[in-house]
Amino acid sequence: MTMYSVLLVDDEPNYLVVLSELLLDEGFEVFTASNGNEGLKIVEEVDLDLVITDMQMPGMDGFEFLDKIKQYAKNLPVIIITAFAEIDKAVEAMRLGAFSYLAKPFSNNELLINIQKAVQHYSLIRENSRLRDEIKGKSGFGGMVGKNPKMLQVYELIEKVSPTHASVLITGESGTGKELVAKAIHRNSPRKLEPFIALNCAALSENLLESEIFGHEKGAFTGAVAMRKGRFELADNGTLFLDEIGEIPLALQAKLLRVLQEKTFERVGGGKTIEVDVRIISASNKDLKEEVAGGRFREDLFYRLNVIPVNLPALRERMDDMRLLAEFFVDKYRTELAKPSLRISKNGLRLLMTLPWEGNIRELENTIERAAILCASDTIEAEDVQPDTIYNEEKSQWSRDMDMRQMFPEDVGLNEVLYTIEEKMLTQALIDTEYVQARAAEKLGITKSLLQYKMKKYRIKKKKL
Repeated sequence: MTMYSVLLVDDEPNYLVVLSELLLDEGFEVFTASNGNEGLKIVEEVDLDLVITDMQMPGMDGFEFLDKIKQYAKNLPVIIITAFAEIDKAVEAMRLGAFSYLAKPFSNNELLINIQKAVQHYSLIRENSRLRDEIKGKSGFGGMVGKNPKMLQVYELIEKVSPTHASVLITGESGTGKELVAKAIHRNSPRKLEPFIALNCAALSENLLESEIFGHEKGAFTGAVAMRKGRFELADNGTLFLDEIGEIPLALQAKLLRVLQEKTFERVGGGKTIEVDVRIISASNKDLKEEVAGGRFREDLFYRLNVIPVNLPALRERMDDMRLLAEFFVDKYRTELAKPSLRISKNGLRLLMTLPWEGNIRELENTIERAAILCASDTIEAEDVQPDTIYNEEKSQWSRDMDMRQMFPEDVGLNEVLYTIEEKMLTQALIDTEYVQARAAEKLGITKSLLQYKMKKYRIKKKKL
């Protein structure tokens, strides 16, 4: 049982004795003071959970005492004790930050209820503050790197969900680090000493995927020369991470749903029912709600998987983390490539900040690895980051011949020009390719994922078939 520390401040000695005895009997650690100045010394010297003070005291009254406490420890709860005729003053004290007030005479039970509410409230505030400080002090969590507010929210969510057995659905673009989140949840869970088993559902055909998930008996199909346990069996008592869950065919989705509901399954070609205790963490770079609406993903399975949603931001949404991420990967390849003096120049870092990073963190790591290998010295320069300079003379020749005055009004702003051009080029490319996104992206010289991102940005709807 937690022993809470309470300070009692009152200029009536007998009253202090009575209240002290009551709180000591209830298991509290009690400190007393006969006036505000004595009380402030104790506030500064003792890690208190609550202050109970009389409103009327000689010298420093309850208002001034409350104000000084809040200057020193703004969240420390203060209960004001007042005479019945001073209710208006008590209300004013509440406005100034008091937790509650009690009008004399009051019962012991009434006092104890107020005390319990106050100390429990303060305990919760302190715990939340501790977690926030701990998270903010990190430049990474579970192998992830970054202090962007969106990433801090992800870290905090991981800490909250990890101790539970709830299913988690991690969403985000390719390369944002979804498997790192899954591993962080597992490592901070009660299952951390049990297996973490991962499977990429997009990498296999339907038949092979079913066998990988559920296992198979000998002779179940051509090439099944021995019984093989599936990922569910291998992950028993641990965590199963199903990456790209949106790629699972509908027929297999029904079988997966049954396992989640009943915690039992049969291997392919077998009749023996196998029981498992597995926590499911899944991930998708698709919008599964759109997949459900399109009839490509079962709604009941979606809700089973999406108990706790975790969304990872794209790298372009957290560019304030670029320096930390770049230094992290430079440090990694400094060791792996045995280049103890490897560093990245300011110009190199500046160029990293300007690139679109359609492949997110994965693309950034590959870029820095390549630059670390190919750089002429131990310093990664801008030309090492992007060997094909973006200021190519031949590519920019057409722009030098363009008369801007004939294309845009003189009073139009840069943002409006850029917005208009990009939106019109995207729309025209989609029209020219009959809204086949892969072809439109190729026509524009960008990736399909970046095209989809820009379609959302400009609210360009997919053509209805």
